[in-house]
Amino acid sequence: MDRRIGDISTPGRLADPEEGVSPEELALAARNHGLPLEALRYDVTPPGLHYVLVHYDIPHADADGWQLTVDGRVRTALTLDLATLRSFPAVTHRVTMECAGNGRALLAPRPVSQPWLVEGVGTAEWTGVPLRTLLLAEAGVEPDAVEAVFTGADHGVERGVEQDYQRSLPLTDALGRDPEVLVAYEMNGAPLPPQHGYPLRLVVPGWYGMAHVKWLRAITLTATQFTGFQQQVAYRYRQSAQDPGEPVTRIAPRALMIPPGFPDFMSRTRVVRPGRLLLEGRAWSGRAPVTRVEVSTDDGNSWYEAELAPAVGHGWAWRRWRAPWTATPGSHVLSVRATDAGGATQPLTQPWNRGGFANNLVQRVSVCCPEDG
Repeated sequence: MDRRIGDISTPGRLADPEEGVSPEELALAARNHGLPLEALRYDVTPPGLHYVLVHYDIPHADADGWQLTVDGRVRTALTLDLATLRSFPAVTHRVTMECAGNGRALLAPRPVSQPWLVEGVGTAEWTGVPLRTLLLAEAGVEPDAVEAVFTGADHGVERGVEQDYQRSLPLTDALGRDPEVLVAYEMNGAPLPPQHGYPLRLVVPGWYGMAHVKWLRAITLTATQFTGFQQQVAYRYRQSAQDPGEPVTRIAPRALMIPPGFPDFMSRTRVVRPGRLLLEGRAWSGRAPVTRVEVSTDDGNSWYEAELAPAVGHGWAWRRWRAPWTATPGSHVLSVRATDAGGATQPLTQPWNRGGFANNLVQRVSVCCPEDG
């Protein structure tokens, strides 16, 4: 459901270079939260530390009465309760999920929206039913179907448009085996937490978080391209307000470092002791497996290769990396960058887009090493 009710907000604008973070952005930052970077130590992110972005409200959900409908261009329309979904053979995938706007607050001029730095990410083990099982084995797909549209129970207004949160996938992606899209009901072996889509959500390995529709209540196959707000307006790479843009889809390569030492409270500058340290963190890409991670300890002037741990599962989760460093007294800027099997690597200067999407600029960590240790 999309309908105009009058523009009552100002999302989509750019911040003036002299303007600070607005109260509206602070309100978004207060209700959404990122991964504390020290939690990169966990192979699987605890649910309370996994990043959260909720477009509207967390809807009230009664699991006993929850139903998922599958309709549209299918041979047999379905209405499935949770007990029925749990009766299908279950699969579990470890998947790294990243918000498409991760890094937005680092751009200049800054797009006004959720002001992520680099913490909009997390990795979980999702359990559920493969989407292809529901569409192929149960509902049956009509020959003219081209897309699957997913509707969540969250409802609100964006840029004057009242809407349910809806996204679509081309049928080739919805029915794929690698990655295998899930209709998930568990996170890390337990029922989904409310903020992560309880009782049912979509998990689309390799795609940015906007595709992983939470509080999933309907799947509709269509014979035409879906033109809903979140598909054709919100998540597009644009250079201007008039630019129709290209769709945001798969995750660009990124590596993050666990900040070494201990922090200054306000600046988050790290303090380390002189001597040998082990730098470590995680790297991922939704486009192709990460094959290389490099570290710089001189603000990007030189790089050396880090050791990469083996990939886990189907390769849609982050990989651990490690690299030695000998800290010397003074100030240092540490950086890390990932390269994937397709040759894509993180930029040293970030291309800009109006929505602030897919900003995978290399991370910079400021470190102070005192003379007296």
